Amino acid sequence: MDAEASPFETSEMLAAFLASTPLLPESWSLCNVANTTAPRSFITKQVGDVGYLAFSGIQMAGSSDPSGRNLVSLESAGNGLFVPLHRHYEGEEEPVMVNAEMLHIFLSLHISSTLQNQMRALKEKSKSIIITGHCVGGATASLCALWLLSDLHSVPSPPPVLCIAFGSPLLGNASLSRAILRERWGGNFCHVVSKHDIMPRLLFALPSGLSQLHVLLQYWHLSMTSPHYSSDKLAFQLRNEEISDQLLRFVLLHLHALAQAEQETPTTSTSTTSFWPLGSYLFCSQEGAICVDNALSVVKMMHLMLITASPSSSIEDHLKYGDYVGKVCVQFLNQRSFMQAHLLPESSYEAGVALALQSSGIDSQESVAGPAEDCLKMARKMGRTPNLNSAKLAIRLSEVNPYRAQIEWYKASCDETDNQMGYYDCFKQRETSKRDSTVNLNRYKLASFWNNVIDMLEKNQLPHDFHRRAKWVNGAHFYKLLVEPLEIAEYYRQGMHRVNGHYLSHGRERRFKIFDRWWRERRVSDEENNQRSKFASLTQDSCFWARVEEAKEWLDEARRESDRTKLALLWEKIHAFERHARKLVEIKEVSKDVVANNSSYSKWVEECRALKSQMLQYPPP
Repeated sequence: MDAEASPFETSEMLAAFLASTPLLPESWSLCNVANTTAPRSFITKQVGDVGYLAFSGIQMAGSSDPSGRNLVSLESAGNGLFVPLHRHYEGEEEPVMVNAEMLHIFLSLHISSTLQNQMRALKEKSKSIIITGHCVGGATASLCALWLLSDLHSVPSPPPVLCIAFGSPLLGNASLSRAILRERWGGNFCHVVSKHDIMPRLLFALPSGLSQLHVLLQYWHLSMTSPHYSSDKLAFQLRNEEISDQLLRFVLLHLHALAQAEQETPTTSTSTTSFWPLGSYLFCSQEGAICVDNALSVVKMMHLMLITASPSSSIEDHLKYGDYVGKVCVQFLNQRSFMQAHLLPESSYEAGVALALQSSGIDSQESVAGPAEDCLKMARKMGRTPNLNSAKLAIRLSEVNPYRAQIEWYKASCDETDNQMGYYDCFKQRETSKRDSTVNLNRYKLASFWNNVIDMLEKNQLPHDFHRRAKWVNGAHFYKLLVEPLEIAEYYRQGMHRVNGHYLSHGRERRFKIFDRWWRERRVSDEENNQRSKFASLTQDSCFWARVEEAKEWLDEARRESDRTKLALLWEKIHAFERHARKLVEIKEVSKDVVANNSSYSKWVEECRALKSQMLQYPPP
């Protein structure tokens, strides 16, 4: 089936799930209660097996930043609250950063024993946990969900966690969004955004245009705590309509610029020092709701839907989530019936686009209808492309596997030769032959394939959790263990260590370092912890032979060195390698080529023993 001919999948599944359960209305009901009865705090509720935690939208951060746009590193939270998100990946200019105001609010709640005790009780009683909040409470709920997901990261069967935020301001930068996707947590966050609500869009703008934000928050807070607060007082609170008009135009201007800039370079992420959406966004209108999980499409839809807003509706819509939530289920069922009654299977893709456009509240006759339709199509295409690329790579992997198999056969034949040198030394000391040339060529072909995989991943052309998928983690690790000894052999065969320095410091390819990280971050099974009963098929330290080469040089230097201090340092390094190698051999984490009679390592052991004996008989002056 063609990629363009498929109906919406991820977004429709999430929308169907939320529309067919009481999660949305129950969450909004609790948010309302939290806003009116628990300002600057939270409430909990148990509904069957589902535990709810709702943060009030009325929070005070106590910072001097009037715009609330300061970003700080998530690591500044301390105490290891968000450890899985702290990893800084190569190619990222900035670490994971979050709104300083929101982090301050969450930490002030987190240090209290009340939140700790309530969360502990929820985990004990609940099979599923819903964390929710309105306005600033929504951002606080997102941080709480991140803390809980981080805490449950190492738990074998953790309860499902879902964060539902209503009209929440943006929380962090693009690095945060990517980190959440890498951890496979994107589906744990659903941001409900009404068609014209300006609050979720405010932080896309620059601080200079948000000088009246505190007045706006004051009005919203009064409306939340006093539902009968007269909307007529809005003009008085904002002094005049001109202020809200300026605010709307300012946000639209920046959203338009951001959407246009990203459209010109769709494969590049926005600056990591800017705010960026995370998770899925459920856009609500009087006509229904649509769900978008591609960040760039979220930005575009935020812009296109806000274009039709008036200054007053952009502010009032922040208080109308109860109306929208009540209509989502009914509208979703009506659309399902409409699809089944009026649309043919072959037009499912067009039907999906048409219904999504209708649900967004954008009339087909409006000027923004065309761009909105294109945006929805782009969201679908961009959502599928990484998975399609991953599937194509899997096919390509099957095509290059014969190259790997030939190298495996070469290793087996080297390990069985009469000269008893083993895999590494046979390749390092090889002569010109068709077999050796074929293996060397295969080494280059495999390197090209894996370099391409890394390049696609860093250009966001593959799923963000690609490096967590067992197929690719195990494949990359096996490739590294099999081929890196050949890379080391070629490096020393060509004498590159004399020009650039030793392999570990100056010659190791970047792909091997990346694969090391993938392997370290995998989930370890119990089978991997079992003790080996025979030598490994491949040495588990892929840089073992590079360490042997360095140790050989240390022995040569020890023979020539007369300075006692320098000699002591050399022997310290020799003994450290000796212990490392002996341990690997004892627990059988080396291939049998390491202990072959004429391998570089076996010769090094003999030379080391001889030099020790010689120094005992003839100690240096």
